[in-house]
Amino acid sequence: MQRDLRLIGVGRRYGIRGPWVLRGVDLTIAPATLTRMEGANGTGKSTLLRLLARLDTPTEGRVTGRPRTAYVPERFPSALPFTALGYLTHLGTVHGLSRTTARRTAGTWLERFGAGAHADTPMARLSKGSSQKVAVAQALLGEPELLVLDEAWTGLDAAARAELERAVAERTAAGGAVVFVDHDPRRLAGAPDATYTVRDGGLERRTGGGSSPAGPLAQVTVQGPAGGALPPDATRTVTTAEEPTPGSYRLAVPASHSDVLLRALLTARPPWHVVSVTPPSDDDPPSADLGSRP
Repeated sequence: MQRDLRLIGVGRRYGIRGPWVLRGVDLTIAPATLTRMEGANGTGKSTLLRLLARLDTPTEGRVTGRPRTAYVPERFPSALPFTALGYLTHLGTVHGLSRTTARRTAGTWLERFGAGAHADTPMARLSKGSSQKVAVAQALLGEPELLVLDEAWTGLDAAARAELERAVAERTAAGGAVVFVDHDPRRLAGAPDATYTVRDGGLERRTGGGSSPAGPLAQVTVQGPAGGALPPDATRTVTTAEEPTPGSYRLAVPASHSDVLLRALLTARPPWHVVSVTPPSDDDPPSADLGSRP
């Protein structure tokens, strides 16, 4: 993101005399952050997400900042005159990719979400689960600076849900921002930098950082070039980093982000040497509150 996205005194109602869905909302979404939105049904969570994605305009107040944004709605319109691969390829070209690159990237995302076998299936014939995989793929293929997810995990199988969590971690590690709503309180538990509750038309920030205590942490020991600093993508992902000797680090990382950390280290130039990885054991206690990652 080029700069923060900000909602300043934002209100939204439908109709000239309709009730206010949201009013007096102030919110800042910074780069490289994960934000969770909570609230009972009908409180205005989806309205807030549509305002962040600039798919809706406020009745009062203003929105500043224009990051490249991708949005996954709760219900994705699947009756489109494309195959799954054709639809994603088309959107890739809209994002500015060449047709060859768009087609290759689209195929990669379909494979990642376990939908590669449906690449040539017309969108109208896809199951709800497969259609949802296309929905999340279309949001990710353009590497958005702001990713907005409204119940995006609904309808996905377990493997695809885990893959979407990895994709979220990749986006924030790469400096993007992610805002999400999900009915499962365990979704990305401990990972959000901030959690807000939409209530009575307003927005309340939950104190104490993430939405719940994080799960156990994996421990990763790495060795880098002499005098080298950790790659930025790795720094954003880890919870703690100790440097016992120059260029050697002991890192603690939430288990859901460990593969993102390893990818950042191994694809760095020059690559870092991963000395050891110690996964968390089932009886490890929860980690302390993560708060805001660096």
